[in-house]
Amino acid sequence: MKFLQENIKYPQMARESGIQGTVYVTFVVEKDGSLSNIAIMRGIGGGCDAEVLRLIYNMPRWNPGRCDGEPVRVRFNMPVKFTLTRKKE
Repeated sequence: MKFLQENIKYPQMARESGIQGTVYVTFVVEKDGSLSNIAIMRGIGGGCDAEVLRLIYNMPRWNPGRCDGEPVRVRFNMPVKFTLTRKKE
C-alpha cells in the first residue's frame, strides 16, 4: 500500500467539484504476482476512478497467494479513499 500512498494524485476535477469518497477496485493477483482482470466495482467519478486504475496498472508485482506452499491466483478487492483536506490559512 506504500506504492498507493506515494503515487496517488487527487484529480483536479474531483478537487474542484468537491468529490470525496471511496473507489472500490477488484483484480486478480496471478501466480507470478502480476495483476489481471482489473475493474472498478464502485466508483465516485471526477477522475478518481481513472486515477485508481492508473495506480493499479502501474503497481509493482505482488506476492502471490499460496495454498499448500504453491502459488495460486487470488481475487482481491481494495478500497481507495479520496478525502479533501482544507488548506491552512
